[in-house]
Amino acid sequence: MPPKVKTSAEKQAVRTAIMDAARELFIHQGVEAVTMRAVAQQVGYSATSLYLYFSDKDQLLRAVVDADVIKLAQSLKSTLSISDPLQRFLQFGQHYVQFALTNPNHYRMMFMTQHLPCDPAFSSIEQNNHEQDAYSQLIDVVTSAWHAGVFKPTLTDPVLIAQTVWAAMHGLCALQINLADDAWINWRPLEARMQAMVSMCMHGLMKETTHE
Repeated sequence: MPPKVKTSAEKQAVRTAIMDAARELFIHQGVEAVTMRAVAQQVGYSATSLYLYFSDKDQLLRAVVDADVIKLAQSLKSTLSISDPLQRFLQFGQHYVQFALTNPNHYRMMFMTQHLPCDPAFSSIEQNNHEQDAYSQLIDVVTSAWHAGVFKPTLTDPVLIAQTVWAAMHGLCALQINLADDAWINWRPLEARMQAMVSMCMHGLMKETTHE
């Protein structure tokens, strides 16, 4: 049984502990295999106690994913104040990779673990709110750079650009998180791989500058 909780801060601490335990189980065992009883055992509570905080596993799963999405958005928000569109775009990407590698379990939970689709009807995330929605941040950062004429004129869809860049960043992060210690692969240094990815992406994206 959990300790008797009196204050809202204590209740939030218990809720966070439950979510942290659930995240670990979801990642390592798969969402389908995890039960509320297993989460309760992980934190030393009774299954009945968990239902005081989450009505069922779907609600718990949604809470974990939403919390991680907000955490990502908060970590990226500082880049939005960068005035130069190109530098904002580049810094956004660097912060994204830094978040993923600093918080690998949060990243796994969001993007590398099968879970319920993000349904606005059930999610606590407010779409297009830059305090909570990292995807809308990405779209706006790329769209601003597109409007500023940073990209090649043949690239006419900023959303497509954003989704392609996201795929590149995710690939780097996922490989590093899952396979960094794999002796089968003779990895080049992470920094070198990051710089090569940025260089190749920008070569394909940026318009050529003319020198008079």
